[in-house]
Amino acid sequence: MPQVVLDPEVKTEIDRLAQVRQVDSKLLEKFAYFVLEISQQKSSNKAHSLKTHELKKAIYERFSVKDTSELKKSGAFRMATDGMDKLDFRLQLTWETLYRKFVGILPHEQSQEGYGCINGIDIFKYFKPWQVFGLDPKTATKNDVKMAYYQLSKIYHPDNLVTGDRAIFEQVENMYKSIIAGF
Repeated sequence: MPQVVLDPEVKTEIDRLAQVRQVDSKLLEKFAYFVLEISQQKSSNKAHSLKTHELKKAIYERFSVKDTSELKKSGAFRMATDGMDKLDFRLQLTWETLYRKFVGILPHEQSQEGYGCINGIDIFKYFKPWQVFGLDPKTATKNDVKMAYYQLSKIYHPDNLVTGDRAIFEQVENMYKSIIAGF
């Protein structure tokens, strides 16, 4: 059998389900092992989180500075962060926020799934309209943008009783407006 071990509670539940549903318990057990192995593979394939010094290095490179004190004095940085909440440079969270905003998607946040994730992008953490819309900014036409927006609008519009979500719809709408403004 696989290297994964089933909890005794899981085995008990498999036996109960086998009796209730009149299914072979060995088949359910094989399925349980299969699910656990897939889950284990996914977790081992996940990209690692960047360490604070790696985040800092990327931000320093982005603003062409050597260290945090130079970064704080940088006019480009001050202008880029104007309007943001006060930054506490002692916290990794601050550096992750800056990385998301000015460098790109953190390795462990790529291909995300779940609430607020469209095309692998968490739209509440990243403003990446082209990726969310699944379009190439170099080749997409205004009509392509409208069609992509229309498709997402159908899904997330608050009037859609099944999949509608006002918060997601508003994010998608802001992304649409930002792209269209560039045409």
